[in-house]
Amino acid sequence: MPLKFELCPGRMIGGTNPCFIIAEIGQNHQGDIEIAKKMIKMAKDCGADCAKFQKSELEYKFNKRALERPYTSKQSWGKTYGEHKRHLEFSHEQYRELQKYAKEVGIFFTASGMDEMAVEFLHDLNVPFFKVGSGDTNNFPYLEKTAKKGRPMVVSSGMQSMETMRRVYKTVKQHNENFAILQCTSAYPLEAEDVNLRVITEYQKEFPDIPIGYSGHESGISISVAAVALGAKVIERHVTLDKTWKGSDHEASLVPSELIELVRSIRLVERALGSGIKKMLPCEKPCHDKLGKSVVAKVKIPKGTVLTADMLAVKVAEPMGVAAEDIFQLVGKTVTEDVEEDESVTPEVVDSYGKKAKC
Repeated sequence: MPLKFELCPGRMIGGTNPCFIIAEIGQNHQGDIEIAKKMIKMAKDCGADCAKFQKSELEYKFNKRALERPYTSKQSWGKTYGEHKRHLEFSHEQYRELQKYAKEVGIFFTASGMDEMAVEFLHDLNVPFFKVGSGDTNNFPYLEKTAKKGRPMVVSSGMQSMETMRRVYKTVKQHNENFAILQCTSAYPLEAEDVNLRVITEYQKEFPDIPIGYSGHESGISISVAAVALGAKVIERHVTLDKTWKGSDHEASLVPSELIELVRSIRLVERALGSGIKKMLPCEKPCHDKLGKSVVAKVKIPKGTVLTADMLAVKVAEPMGVAAEDIFQLVGKTVTEDVEEDESVTPEVVDSYGKKAKC
């Protein structure tokens, strides 16, 4: 059984616990705190477990030249990349306001700490868990410092190799046992051919004592639902209120109707996964009683006859006789009463079989 742990207060993940669904608002809020609040409420109303943002302390995430480089994309909110990012970055006070709002509407709230100082702020904010974005997954000083803080972690793995992910696992595990790894491909939007869902099962083999999940950037919900069928215990998807808004993430995001359907489909698949124990279920009994086959006499069998295979057949019979799968167990046994041709061979008329069946 994979490791189970409390990701958020009162909310376990792993094992047979429900898949934890993260609505990644990221920076799809357009830099507007009121839109951000609408998106938090939308995530709650659609059935997601957590509303997640992306927090950066820009001078710690980027060097000066990166912030000063011209940014003329149609997605830009400023003339330079720094101006663009500052437009989208909420202040510490705004984050506290958003956290308070999320608590009021009843949804967990966290953010990806996009640099070490952002993690420090999120730690002070007392988020329930840290999300590590793919861009920091191979940032081992960052990973070590974050793991040492003791909060649960969810680590994406876009742009990484299995060798790197083994190092990530060992690094985090040394300081913090409560973490999950998500299969992820960092492309927006993501084509189906590049999803590589089979990595989920490879992660399950490589890291059998932690929950494995999936962070998707594809269009639609089918692939994310398939990830749950493969055993994903955490699903993260970007969300938006309008796919035509400015920003490179919107095209790979889910609108409310899609998020509702994702949550519904995941919960349906979870119900369908079952226990893995193969047996006749109570819901199958009516069909079995109506159409289940059992053993009948192919010919008239007088009392005292030792049964041979050529005396027996399998049919839908009334009353139901010996179960069809037991037909060969009857060979060599003696009937204790006459059995007419085409009549059911019931356990009571076969010496030893009926007694054995009652034991």
